[in-house]
Amino acid sequence: MAAYAALVNVMHIIEQIQLHPSPPISLDQKQVQSLTEIITFLLDFLEVYPHDGSQEAYDFEGRIRDVTHAAEDVIESQIVDRIRGGSTSSHGENSNDLYQDLGQVIKDMDFIKKEVLEIMAKKEIQDDKLPTQYSILPVGSSRTSAPTSENIMVGLDDILIEIMERLTGQQSKRLIIPIAGMGGIGKTTLARNVYAKPIIVEYFDICAWVTISQNYNVREILLEILLNSKKDESWESLKGMSEENLGEKLYKTLSGRRYLIVMDDMWSIEVWDKLKFFFPDYNNGSRIMITTRLSNLSFHLIGSDGFSMKLLDDDKSWNLLCKYVFGEEGYPPELEEIGKKIAKTCKGLPLSIEVIGGLLGKSERTPQYWKYIAENLNVIVNLEDEARCLKILSMSYVNLPVHLKPCFLYMGVFPEDMDIPVSRLVKLWVAEGFLKPISEKCLEEVAEDYLKHLIDRNLISVHRRGSSGKIKSCKIHDLLRDLCLREAQKEKFFCVPREHSPNMLQSIDTERCIVVHSSTWGHDEYSRQLLFGLQLASVVRSLICNFQGYIPPHTCRLLRVLQGDDMYSYIRKSSEDRYFGKDIFQLVNLRYLALTFGPHWNPKLTSSMCLLWNLQTLIINGDNRLTVAPSEIWMMPQLRHVKFRKLYLPDPPSVEQDKPVFVLRNLQTLSKILNFRCGEDVVKRIPNMKILKVVYIEYSDDGSRTDNFSHLHELESLDCNFGNYKDKRKHSYLLHNLTFPHSLRKLTLQGSCLDWEEMSSKVGSLPFLQVLKLNSNSCKGPEWVPDEGQFCSLKFLLIEWCDDLEYWTADETNFPCLEQLVLRFLDNLKEVPSGIGDIPTLRSIELDCCCNSAAISAKKIADEQEELENLDLQVQVSLWKEDIMYEEEAVEYVVEVDFLRLLLLF
Repeated sequence: MAAYAALVNVMHIIEQIQLHPSPPISLDQKQVQSLTEIITFLLDFLEVYPHDGSQEAYDFEGRIRDVTHAAEDVIESQIVDRIRGGSTSSHGENSNDLYQDLGQVIKDMDFIKKEVLEIMAKKEIQDDKLPTQYSILPVGSSRTSAPTSENIMVGLDDILIEIMERLTGQQSKRLIIPIAGMGGIGKTTLARNVYAKPIIVEYFDICAWVTISQNYNVREILLEILLNSKKDESWESLKGMSEENLGEKLYKTLSGRRYLIVMDDMWSIEVWDKLKFFFPDYNNGSRIMITTRLSNLSFHLIGSDGFSMKLLDDDKSWNLLCKYVFGEEGYPPELEEIGKKIAKTCKGLPLSIEVIGGLLGKSERTPQYWKYIAENLNVIVNLEDEARCLKILSMSYVNLPVHLKPCFLYMGVFPEDMDIPVSRLVKLWVAEGFLKPISEKCLEEVAEDYLKHLIDRNLISVHRRGSSGKIKSCKIHDLLRDLCLREAQKEKFFCVPREHSPNMLQSIDTERCIVVHSSTWGHDEYSRQLLFGLQLASVVRSLICNFQGYIPPHTCRLLRVLQGDDMYSYIRKSSEDRYFGKDIFQLVNLRYLALTFGPHWNPKLTSSMCLLWNLQTLIINGDNRLTVAPSEIWMMPQLRHVKFRKLYLPDPPSVEQDKPVFVLRNLQTLSKILNFRCGEDVVKRIPNMKILKVVYIEYSDDGSRTDNFSHLHELESLDCNFGNYKDKRKHSYLLHNLTFPHSLRKLTLQGSCLDWEEMSSKVGSLPFLQVLKLNSNSCKGPEWVPDEGQFCSLKFLLIEWCDDLEYWTADETNFPCLEQLVLRFLDNLKEVPSGIGDIPTLRSIELDCCCNSAAISAKKIADEQEELENLDLQVQVSLWKEDIMYEEEAVEYVVEVDFLRLLLLF
């Protein structure tokens, strides 16, 4: 929510000013104390009394948001005036203005605090009355209606059969069967179909269904189960019993009987912890089936993932749509093409298919009308779904802890169907300032935890994982993204101007986060209006867009986040001005600057970049040109991530008397640094470096640039490219003292030309190394024989373009944890080590364009493991077409790729 995000951000601003070695302004400490106390109080209030979805709550939180934004404006405007004016003095007229303006804001916030105290007092009185007045309601108004078999289901037959086998299986002990998945994916429908099967009804002595709401009441749940399980019980006979007595009665009712309890829509493990004592286990085959939106809840319940619901594919989506529209009747052929398009647009979510199916089933069945539906599907889903689809999905949002709400809403800033890089998402969350710090964790770790929580709640899906298993990218379903956009607009969290939303342009000058996607730009009147509106956005803090026109930066003087994916038009067109610098560096409050340039543009960094006193992330993408950083970059202590295609980083300036020494304690990422000199003075300035990518194209006679890598004690990922140079003498100077820190988890080498024995001695002993990528010419020699006990933690190994390699040995003694092996372009490799197959953790072997004998050895490994019933190992081989053999001993090939290459799957 916007109010919570704004409060946390002001705390960040205060902290950054106070901890900065050379702060741009000075705040009155009494005012800081008052402001901090009020903000902490309001944050506690929002965390304890979450948003209930009412308009009154929106309005009140809007007031908190607005007064907090006023505090931001006062402080950040003063910072801009001071830095642009060339003064950091804390005295004078500007200082008095800051004191007076901030004092007024504190008064306004204190007034809201008093209102909050009144609200909390009333809330406590109401909560005291609730148990006696409202804890029990008549059955007709509170009970879940009995499930029926009239639930349409497509594509779930396999999982339905598996669940039924689990329910009626021979295992006698009581089992918990969780079914997890995002809201609207069909968990309840599946459970109801199982529940209503005659074989299930006959198999169990007692069947009971109860819906667990997020605001659960244990007494009501017990009452509901009893009323469903005992046909002779009435609400009147049970309404006066306490929770303890109801639990005891339920336990006695279930004792000695084989029962099935379905607990639908469970939101927390605490519910189970309070109820589990009332479900006896007599080893008679009793079962408890639970549906939940939280994947991690399954693990808490049974120690594994349980049943996970997946989105439907296009064919199953179309079949489900047909069932909702036509029932058992066949569909008219003229509607098939457009109908499949409609089904595909629903992106596999059964709930959205149900909503659209209900609409189409009541409408005229003509291609013209269905085409209209297809063109306006998103709008129609939102309109028709107000009471059902979006209402159900919005429950997931309303139930989110308040600290996760800004993170979830922020997913709406990304374009529809985008494969969202987690690294970018995390950096943006940090820069936006709505992550509340957690002790002993950096903000990036907090962000990753929050992302995992959202994934566990099935609000975000994992799209790709990296070689180490970490999440590389994620996606959000279109309907959930629509929910983000709707809530964000309601809470004034961010603005996404759209062509058919002219009202947004009228208020764009008051928006604090503006997102413009490339699809919005055009050459019509709307685009001109949008461009004009952006130039007037004087309070905007975040601008994420494709720049298809010149936007004067000085109109966005308070900007904190600037992401430009297309800077062709942003920079002046004359050849002598193909740089950015002066204008960009006037945006002194920037925390996040990420720009993408086209060919022939040279992003130039000047000494004035140190004016960006609070810059955290600097990302410049474009062609392969070299960018030279000024020495002033070492005077930017807030830097966390610096990424360029090629960046020359000068040595830190010498320490001068009476000038502060800036240690970049927050700096975690440097990429890609050209001819990086990792001297002692550099190591001292970057003590918490985690990710480092370096490229060496020149060499000198001292090895100081690489022998200090081992002193970067927090380094987790190192990528070293040493080029491909024939002058081995110069090459050896650089690599002679190459050492690595024990903290490394990922190492990529290229052009290092290390002997295999030397590589093993330098790398094999790293205790935490999980990913090793040996790219072209990283190692030399025909044979590699790792010692026993090396590579003890390695999970992923890639070897490519190491042309000399012919033989190597590998087994569980030197690669005990290996999970993935990738071999590419190894022309002389005779075979894959036979001992590889004996590694118990190994899951995949991939050969890409190696010789035929290596392919045959991979096939033998696959056959041997199959004989040993190791069905988890997957072997994949890809060969150039001209290398295919046709001898009897050759492998049988399955063609699955293009004309040039063949893919072999074993």
